[in-house]
Amino acid sequence: MDPHSRLSQFNQRTPKSGPYMPTARFTEQQPKITIEKYAKSPKPASGDADGFLSLAQRPIATNSRVRQDVQFKKAMFIAFVNKALQEKLDGQSKDFDDLVDQFNPRKVGESATSSQLRLWILALSHVLSRLERRHSPLVEAIVNLPWTTMDSAFVKSYTVFIGMLLSARPEYLSLVLSKIAQGLTYQSGLQALNAGGPESSATPLTRNVVYDRLHHLLHYLLSLIPTLPSTLHPLLVRNFPHKRQSQVAQVTYIRNVLRVTEYCSELADRILALIIDRALQIDVEIQVELEELEEDGTLDNGDVFEFDPFDVVVGQEGDDEESDAEQEDGDSDGSSDVSTDDGSGNSDGEPDLPANARHMHDMVNKLDSILKLIFDHFNRLHYITEAVVLSPPSTPRPSAFSSPVDSLRSPSPLSAESVRSMRTAQFHTLLAIFDRAIIRTFKSRYTQFLIFWYSSLDPEFNDLFQGLLVEKALLGQDVPAVTRAAAASYLASFVSRAQFVDRDAARRVINVLCTFLRSHLDVFDSIIQAGQEPPGMAHHSVFYAIAQAVFLIFCFRWRDLEEDFDDADACRGRKKWMVELNVVQLVITSPLNPLKVCSPNVVMQFARVAQATDFIYCYSIIEANKRSEYNPSPGSIPLLHRSTEFVNAELHTFFPFDPYKLPRSSSYIEGLYREWSSVAIGGDEESDDGDVEEEEDDDEDLEDEDEDQAGAGLRAGSPRDTLAMTTLVSGGLRIPGSSQMTNSDAEGLGESFGGMSISPAQPMSVVMAS
Repeated sequence: MDPHSRLSQFNQRTPKSGPYMPTARFTEQQPKITIEKYAKSPKPASGDADGFLSLAQRPIATNSRVRQDVQFKKAMFIAFVNKALQEKLDGQSKDFDDLVDQFNPRKVGESATSSQLRLWILALSHVLSRLERRHSPLVEAIVNLPWTTMDSAFVKSYTVFIGMLLSARPEYLSLVLSKIAQGLTYQSGLQALNAGGPESSATPLTRNVVYDRLHHLLHYLLSLIPTLPSTLHPLLVRNFPHKRQSQVAQVTYIRNVLRVTEYCSELADRILALIIDRALQIDVEIQVELEELEEDGTLDNGDVFEFDPFDVVVGQEGDDEESDAEQEDGDSDGSSDVSTDDGSGNSDGEPDLPANARHMHDMVNKLDSILKLIFDHFNRLHYITEAVVLSPPSTPRPSAFSSPVDSLRSPSPLSAESVRSMRTAQFHTLLAIFDRAIIRTFKSRYTQFLIFWYSSLDPEFNDLFQGLLVEKALLGQDVPAVTRAAAASYLASFVSRAQFVDRDAARRVINVLCTFLRSHLDVFDSIIQAGQEPPGMAHHSVFYAIAQAVFLIFCFRWRDLEEDFDDADACRGRKKWMVELNVVQLVITSPLNPLKVCSPNVVMQFARVAQATDFIYCYSIIEANKRSEYNPSPGSIPLLHRSTEFVNAELHTFFPFDPYKLPRSSSYIEGLYREWSSVAIGGDEESDDGDVEEEEDDDEDLEDEDEDQAGAGLRAGSPRDTLAMTTLVSGGLRIPGSSQMTNSDAEGLGESFGGMSISPAQPMSVVMAS
């Protein structure tokens, strides 16, 4: 028998191990597996138990089959993309146009699903090296895709694809960054909504999610392309909202660009300068006292019912979009445009009161929100748990425009030394911005408080800021006179108002200012003694600015300028002053006569405080100056006449650190600011809320009557009779001491300080040095 036969005895051996297998000559053949077995069975009739069981027993597709299906589709997409790109190069664009049409925003969510778009993206990532210039419509369609509103899986694939695209084709960097910069604006969310929304999401899609995706993509691209900041900066400038756009548009974009500085330190300085420049453009338009807006009921004081635009669900901003469009259309006619470059505006005609009040209300709210964002950015940027928290003096009220996510961010892992180094670098950046832009901007009201607050963080910052102002005002021989006068005004206002400027610092400033005044008087006396023609008034403009600075600092800090007596008995009824202050007597009695040129408010306040403190008596000179305006004496010097327009404007109207009235951001200034009520003498605890126009009207009404009374009173009295008489002098201010003084007559020193506003009754057009 054939040993290989099926009937051989060798096939009947039992196995040596394992379970026993019975002998079987014939095994049943297994049925053949075919694709028909997995075909869909017809739907069973209702109540058909056999049909239901057949559906329940249908085999489920395994993961391997799903992967095979995906790979098959991917291969098909890649083949189609290659064919379309090649035919485009050959001059046939039908398939290429169909490929571009797949990324049409109108089809997203309709015929094209996110999973299908994801397959197209994955297919295109394999042929990036084949993209030529003629394929740019395809790249533009992909870049313009509303990907931020789609599901997370597609967003992840899209982010990786854009990184691969720019790595292979850097020429598309400007296109991608331009779209990202545009996406940081407030209007971009509305445009993305019109294009299409996400397929499905467990939670509503908010603007915060959209902006987070944009920042993630930008941060990812920055890690791939180190030279990206040089291309990004001009695009951020181009997309910055105009000052006429709505408050929410300003706040949204500024919040986003400030977030860019957190991961793109190369642009931090330029972005900060850009924001401050826009704040200045809005600041110079606010030439009205905020008390007037409060009386009209148009000033927004930051209610807690405001909303955060980042938390608004995408698709619920229809009303905002319409209102913003109406506002921009109303402003586009240019009838109410008041720019920094053109100072005329509506000054010739009387503006429509309701429209003007509404415009001022919008500008005030915009500036307040912008400064609040910058303050929050400074206060949060270098926060670490172990170090001292840089918090505002009082707990600020929750703002509508502060992101709730910010409070949940993890503390910075940097050490205290690193944080101090970063803070110092940022202060020098802010100081450079002040030197380049803020000090050269006439009539800015609030933007300069950024460096006011930052100087309070470190005594070194305080000294550096004062040093810059002293250098500009006293040593800047090549600096325009107007800028030097502005620096003197900043220095005087800063030393007077800053609580963190201690006694020694105030005395040092007075020392250098008085030294400059003495030096200038010596030069002037030498010219007069030599018989030469004295220089014109413009030559002495800095002298008058420095003199006014000394007067203002004395009114606020006279207690710090006193000296201690060695003998206790010698100090009875007397005060001993700094030796450097002796030059003030020479200054006010010199032919330059600063009491006639300086601001009348400052002169009258200085005269009152100087008399009350037994420092010097000025009313006789003030009265003589007042009479000389009507009857010039034959021996008067021509240069004393007020013939220089910019000197008047600079000295009379510019007090940089006037009381801070913005409601939202005022919490950062309150604990650092010296109010007049804290340094007033006797009954002069009035607030700083005076009005210069009312004061000037009172001057005109009482001028003739007050002149005679003041002249008689001054001739009858003496410098030491301050507390024994009441004398009405020029400016409608009374010398304290009369028991019969009424509240209406005693305007007080505080109201005059409130009148030192940068909003004069008759604005003067002054061209600042650029």
